[in-house]
Amino acid sequence: MKKIIIVAVFSLSLLYINSSAQNITSSEKFGKTINVGIGIGGYSGYYGYVGHAMPVFHIDYENNITKNFTLAPFLSLYTYSNGYYRSTSCDQTLPLKYFTYHETVIPIGAKGTFYFDKLLNTGSRWDFSAAGSIGIAIINSSWTNGYDGEMNYFHSSNPLFLDAHIGTEYHINKTIGVFLDISSGVSTVGIAIH
Repeated sequence: MKKIIIVAVFSLSLLYINSSAQNITSSEKFGKTINVGIGIGGYSGYYGYVGHAMPVFHIDYENNITKNFTLAPFLSLYTYSNGYYRSTSCDQTLPLKYFTYHETVIPIGAKGTFYFDKLLNTGSRWDFSAAGSIGIAIINSSWTNGYDGEMNYFHSSNPLFLDAHIGTEYHINKTIGVFLDISSGVSTVGIAIH
């Protein structure tokens, strides 16, 4: 009889511990998170005509849509400046003069993210995700005073964009995590605040 009671208590304890662990992992939510990061952009997306990688600032806020899916409005920012020797007018026979081209780009849009944690059984410290983002790039460009040549020379990229992402986050504690987002647009590393 004593053995039956010990086995029953042990079995009920295991059942309770197992159900508690499942409740913790199944109730994990991924939204209500501010992600702030810096990254680099390459040759595609809303900076494709620059021709080299450049630093980009990024911020978004993830909202829960379903248990494993979030939707995040985002804003990014980069600025670019370069000097060129150009004619002072559309007449290419005139002597060349040095001009500076400056551009500020603010991509805004939405990013939908699916988390694979439950599928991969990763535990509470790690998140793994795949995402897609869509948006528009607001572009402000200017040349130095005196340039009256082709003002839209560098506007070959479409301001609309669609990017694919894969990412991971390591939770340092319940409120802070570090993330890596590898993208066909801007890849970022940063801090997640839950």
